[in-house]
Amino acid sequence: MAEQPQSTSAIVAKKIAVLALVVAAIGLPINDTTDYAILLAAAVAVFVGTVKSLPSRWIAAAALAIAVAAGHILLPAPRIDEGHNVFLPGPDAATTSGLPRAVFDDLDRQFAEQYPPEKRCNDQSRGCWRTNRSAAQDGFGFSTDGIFDHGAWSRRVTAIHFSDPVHARLGIVNEKIYNWSPNASDIERFNRDKHSFNLFDRYHLTFPLYIMYRFPAAFAGSSLCWRGDVLWEGETERFAALSHADMACRPISEADVGRRIFAVAIKLDRPLAMTLKPSWTVRLRDWFATGLTLAGVLGLIGLLVRLEPRRLVWPAVLIGLSLLVVVVIDINFIGGYRPLDGGDDGFTYEGYARDIVRFLLAGDIVNALRGDESVYYFSPGLRYLRAFEHFVFGETYLGYLSLILALPFLVYALFGRFLPSNWATVVTLGFVATPIGALFGSAYLYYVKWAARGFADPCGYILLLAGMVALIPRADEVDRPPIAPAFFGAMLMALGTFVRPNVALASGVMALGAIVFAARRRAFARAGAVLAGFATLAVSPLHNWVFGHSTVPFAASVSLPTTLVMPPSEYFKAAYDVLRLDLASDHVLAAINKIAWWLSGPGNFYFMIPVNGAAVAALVWVGFFGSRFDPWLRLIALATLLEHGTGVTYANWDRYHLVTWLLTALVAIVWLRESGIANQLSGIRKRFRFPIPIPES
Repeated sequence: MAEQPQSTSAIVAKKIAVLALVVAAIGLPINDTTDYAILLAAAVAVFVGTVKSLPSRWIAAAALAIAVAAGHILLPAPRIDEGHNVFLPGPDAATTSGLPRAVFDDLDRQFAEQYPPEKRCNDQSRGCWRTNRSAAQDGFGFSTDGIFDHGAWSRRVTAIHFSDPVHARLGIVNEKIYNWSPNASDIERFNRDKHSFNLFDRYHLTFPLYIMYRFPAAFAGSSLCWRGDVLWEGETERFAALSHADMACRPISEADVGRRIFAVAIKLDRPLAMTLKPSWTVRLRDWFATGLTLAGVLGLIGLLVRLEPRRLVWPAVLIGLSLLVVVVIDINFIGGYRPLDGGDDGFTYEGYARDIVRFLLAGDIVNALRGDESVYYFSPGLRYLRAFEHFVFGETYLGYLSLILALPFLVYALFGRFLPSNWATVVTLGFVATPIGALFGSAYLYYVKWAARGFADPCGYILLLAGMVALIPRADEVDRPPIAPAFFGAMLMALGTFVRPNVALASGVMALGAIVFAARRRAFARAGAVLAGFATLAVSPLHNWVFGHSTVPFAASVSLPTTLVMPPSEYFKAAYDVLRLDLASDHVLAAINKIAWWLSGPGNFYFMIPVNGAAVAALVWVGFFGSRFDPWLRLIALATLLEHGTGVTYANWDRYHLVTWLLTALVAIVWLRESGIANQLSGIRKRFRFPIPIPES
């Protein structure tokens, strides 16, 4: 039976439904790189392929997903109870820590040897660690890996393998109580190798901490190998101190089942590493669980998705190149959990997110919505997205990684809306795979760098671009633009603004322009959809009013002198001095320096000022005088031109202006192509056999 044509909204809804079945088959949290690879491959297949609509197939797929999920519950891979925490002693730590006394005494002795009492930081004004204990430091720390499968302590794991505790994915190290700035304390959180091209072992966790394991009977016959200090429980709660200078192993016997084994990472001259060598029985059960997941997902794709293999090539190339960039910048972004830099915005967002998760699990919805602030001090939205990420991906950054992997496809879709596919392909490959875009202030590596550090900027920009792709109708939809994508596109732009309020100018102009376009066509339903979608941004001022009785719309830090380095009032003063012919006044010189800083781009390449200035001129031309250009492109030009106002007034740190220069590049490239300059370049290439490929117009 032939399937009936479907609307764009119905197609997208069905693709999301297929992915929901895939997630159900894998199980939450998806915190393992193998499971994430399966999810990623399935997502590519779903969005590239065509989803089938036959009800019988959907019924079979739902039954398959339920069967696979039941298989994971009834025949799970063996799991190890794990508890972990940071060890910071205090006045009553011996009684409140919850640790066996023999274990506490050993940890306390090692801590005193590494950090002698007479040398400890005690100046709280410097942000150093506190001697007054927090409840979070007692017993075992909270882990978002244990949201759905908590176990007795922090979480349950199926494997142990880390060459440094940084690879053990210990979320406790990014709790906000440990957010002290570098060099502000005698206890360093971590160090990194900055002097070599060390991709796989760049970070080393130096926090004093302990990790406890308790093995079930299934692991008898396995071996535990380690380097460093271990306290192994014997009879009558006695613990044997075992120290290995190099990796050495000890078998797990029947007598060790149910006993506690503490791995200790306090002494910096005895770095901790640990690996479990499971027995063949455990290996086979692990392989069965992975095979069940893979077979279930393949079955779901086979039932519900029609694929053309050649269409998988382009997504595979983009994802492969994107992952290569991620590996070079920070491999821990792929399934790991790196310690975030103290004092960074990223650390604060993560700390807030972990609190939100705890509030939700405790049923405290009010404090979860409050998000640790009655009035948002800075970028409000990312804390909530990171909390959601923890529910889906546990103690990883795989949710943010997914957004980063989606970025090249959004760039391709947006540029492809106004350029031929070969032009969009070249631009996208240049954006992802080459550093050329860094000269113009918009290269993929910038987004990866700041996302890996947990900052909000890349997330906000990606959501803005996603909203624009959904909002702007395709060429075949111009006459009858759809309603549902308009609503969700406007809502995505609102969400991007909630995450990063500095894009409010661009998103506001795009939403207003979309409403005007729809009203002129008398498409009032679409205009209402855009208005309703963008109105969701009201959650930000509503939060500040309800919790803090403040009229601040987004964030209280909007006018900090460190960021708002050249307020508009200073330009008025400079203009007044020019009118008085005082061309060397401090105000005039400050304005010239700031404009030069802005036009140097996020990379601060002052030799790029003429190029960047010409690109901004292209925005003016297309936006105000380009009547022959696509109206949506003109709207983007006006929105981007207004967004450059933040570049003229705010600090020119690269993360502040990435999307502004990316949209500037879009308008400038389309202007170049339409102006005929591209045809002249193509002629030069053919005449001189120029080796660099220049797309044909």
